[in-house]
Amino acid sequence: MSTATFQDTFRQDLPRDIRRQETTRLFAEAAQATGIERDRLVEEIILVNTSVARTIAKRYANRGVALEDLESVAYLALVRAAQKFDGDKGEDFLVYAVPTIRGEIKRHFRDHGWVVRPPRRVQELQADVVRVRESRDGEADAAEIADELGVGVADVNEALAAKGCFTPASLDAPARAGDTESATLGELLPTLDEDLARAETRAVLGSALARLTDREQTVVQMRFVDDLTQAEIGEHIGVTQMQVSRILKQVLNKLRTALAEADVVAA
Repeated sequence: MSTATFQDTFRQDLPRDIRRQETTRLFAEAAQATGIERDRLVEEIILVNTSVARTIAKRYANRGVALEDLESVAYLALVRAAQKFDGDKGEDFLVYAVPTIRGEIKRHFRDHGWVVRPPRRVQELQADVVRVRESRDGEADAAEIADELGVGVADVNEALAAKGCFTPASLDAPARAGDTESATLGELLPTLDEDLARAETRAVLGSALARLTDREQTVVQMRFVDDLTQAEIGEHIGVTQMQVSRILKQVLNKLRTALAEADVVAA
């Protein structure tokens, strides 16, 4: 197939079987080629599977990040997957490429899409929860979603609560939906000397953090600064994920107690 004919063909989504056959053939040829010829074959592989990247990107549309940005991320991930894939192993390219593309899109959401940044596990679960709910026309409850994803109901509820972190309500919006004469959300917020409140909070937290044990301080650093998962932290300090969870719970209780005793609100 000539390059011109090939590019005309890829602009129309290829049937799945034809796409798989073409991809396998091209990888087989690329394995025997070098230099410019191999680069040309990899480029054709990317073009054949462009519709796959586009389809995956569309699944994450309308969640606070422009579809054009998601498609760009998906295409770049597809390029990297095609360049790294080892066709000699006889595996299906999409088995490798699809998780790679999804992972890059989720990472883009985590790094760029959140106005308020929940823990990473909530960020990653939120997209899956929304996908399941949308696949059931918004009718699935937390228990049904949890059962399908194999996670706890509490985790699903936490992910659902985080949905507004992508596109929070405007403070200029009416407090009562549809009532343009009502006060705005911003007008209903109490006034607060934010700089003073934050300074007080930082002072109290700084003192409380200094009283933590060395291991507790290490766990706090890894979890909230380095953004490691509990399992990753456990590997670093030689304990189980459950023990890390208990340490974090104890630390947060100490910090909450310190804030409550000082009568301040975390900013």
